[in-house]
Amino acid sequence: MNVDAACQDVVGRYLSERTALGLAPNGLGTSSYCKARQRLPLALIQDCAAEVATIAARALSPAARWRGREIKLIDGTGVSMPDTPSLQAAFPQSRSQAPGVGFPHALIVGVISLGSGCVTDWTITAAQGKRNGECSQLWNLLDHFAPGEVVIADRAYCSYFLLAALSLRGIDFVMREHGARKNASAYSEVLGSNDRLLVWSRPTRPSWMSQATYDAVPEAMCVREVRDGERLIVTSLRDPSEVSADEVAWLYTQRWHIELDFRSIKCVMEMDVLRCKSPDMVRKVSPHLLAYNLIRVAMGEAARPEGLDLRQLSFAPRAVPPRCTRAMSATTRPRRTALRDS
Repeated sequence: MNVDAACQDVVGRYLSERTALGLAPNGLGTSSYCKARQRLPLALIQDCAAEVATIAARALSPAARWRGREIKLIDGTGVSMPDTPSLQAAFPQSRSQAPGVGFPHALIVGVISLGSGCVTDWTITAAQGKRNGECSQLWNLLDHFAPGEVVIADRAYCSYFLLAALSLRGIDFVMREHGARKNASAYSEVLGSNDRLLVWSRPTRPSWMSQATYDAVPEAMCVREVRDGERLIVTSLRDPSEVSADEVAWLYTQRWHIELDFRSIKCVMEMDVLRCKSPDMVRKVSPHLLAYNLIRVAMGEAARPEGLDLRQLSFAPRAVPPRCTRAMSATTRPRRTALRDS
């Protein structure tokens, strides 16, 4: 995770640490370190990252939850990597690019806790091909959600079968309605201004879904549609006496935090362009996410005594201009005097 990610730098740092501790020095060759890194089990790092996210969730204050429930944000993002034959085969470049002039591209679908900011789960796959889209990848993560959680995502995940699967697991959802959906007015009930209930019928069985899974999906599903300006938001929170339309619209606005989180992971932690040169190492993005979760836990511990919301803290430190530094020192000097006198 250092700025200099070269293996030689890592081995050199380890030599410095051992020398400072009075231990026997190690060699400066990088071969053993690189081989050991390749042998590191992927599942081990994933388990560590998930455990850190679980610890952070347990430490959430009531104010960091919505009505006592944890909110999970879902979205996908892309990363690129060096142009090697093995990576091109595993993670083909975008079809919009001419052959030979593009870089391999991977899709990451992540689940991030709104309260703690930690990545609780993710998948990484090629950005093209059958069953490799964002909605399809979320199916692989459904069993990792807990009943009572609230899922917020954009229109890419607003699929009848996916929403039905969430409801069957006791998970509520707030999503933007897909623009291709046509709702029949005969199957709606007006709840208020820009607020109504809709009844959706089960679509025909897709080719990838087994007959047993299809039969388990309800033949009809009742959802609530809330209009917020130009956006149509659908949710399983159907009772307006418990959750108002304005609150549903506010919940959806929280989805933007995952865009900021991905920006922190990709730009601040420099994961937008991976340096790995083999497909196996590309799939080991877990160390980036483990480090990100550890930083989020440290931010939570810093915010808790001050009673601050984690989302009020910046992920990256920002340099203070000289004028601001002088102004801050001038305004804090009387306060220090007052504290000393008291």
